[in-house]
Amino acid sequence: MEHTEQTRCTELAKSSSVYRSLYSEIEEVGWERLVRLGGDLTFLSFRILDAKSRVHFVEIELDETYPKSPPRVSADVPYIFDLKWSKSSRLKDVVQQFQKHLEKLQEFWSTLDDIDKSLWVVDPKQPSRSMCCRQINIGNDCYIMLYINADDPKSLPECRFMGPGPVVDSLRRIWQRNSRKWTKDKPYLENIACLLETQLPRPIDVQKNDQQVECGICYAQCLPVDDELGVNSGSGTDYRCDNTTCNKAFHSVCLGDWLRSITTTRQSFDVLFGNCPYCSEPVAVKITDSRT
Repeated sequence: MEHTEQTRCTELAKSSSVYRSLYSEIEEVGWERLVRLGGDLTFLSFRILDAKSRVHFVEIELDETYPKSPPRVSADVPYIFDLKWSKSSRLKDVVQQFQKHLEKLQEFWSTLDDIDKSLWVVDPKQPSRSMCCRQINIGNDCYIMLYINADDPKSLPECRFMGPGPVVDSLRRIWQRNSRKWTKDKPYLENIACLLETQLPRPIDVQKNDQQVECGICYAQCLPVDDELGVNSGSGTDYRCDNTTCNKAFHSVCLGDWLRSITTTRQSFDVLFGNCPYCSEPVAVKITDSRT
């Protein structure tokens, strides 16, 4: 694609000063970034990597008065930036402003990536980078729709509950009662668990994978079959550290017991908040009464 488009643009540049100027501008941005070029050279698309190596495409449309008039810019982002343009501006200025816009959205996308990786997201199945909401299965046939603020992703999100009336009413009351406990210095998922007073179900594929590995505390794949363990008797690992470089699996029972033994562990209702015994990243596990 890159070589073909460059060859075509080179031929056009020989016939017109406008095309020669545009050829020069594309060269400044980098032919390796160009993924699409319209037949009349009025439409261009560039591939841009952000700080987390996420791939983005910025589409630029030029009219017949370009560069006197600014190009139209579109991209798969929550909102487009206000393009600063002058008669001396060039395509590289569009790309540079787009890159700065991507920098502003890093925390927003990282927050959504954490949600997608750690919670049971049912919609959208294949979210685009412009989407700000997630519908999450929270158990008992109930769902919560979270609306994350792209400019302030660590803030308390707007939400909507769906499910059986009495359960949803109870969830709304719990959320409203605990909303003042939301703090930006806490991990996002810890805030959600704190407000709902429960640990949310993990993705189905993670749940299945978790049951096939050894626990990082008791070193067994499954807990022993024991009446004292109640519903956890004979169960496999059901919790995994969110840190992708660690990704250690645990039985919630074992991790809960271990966290209770650590003086820095915090408790909010029936959820223990502490640190992974392997990588020290934050972990949160729901307390069970199976051993009491």
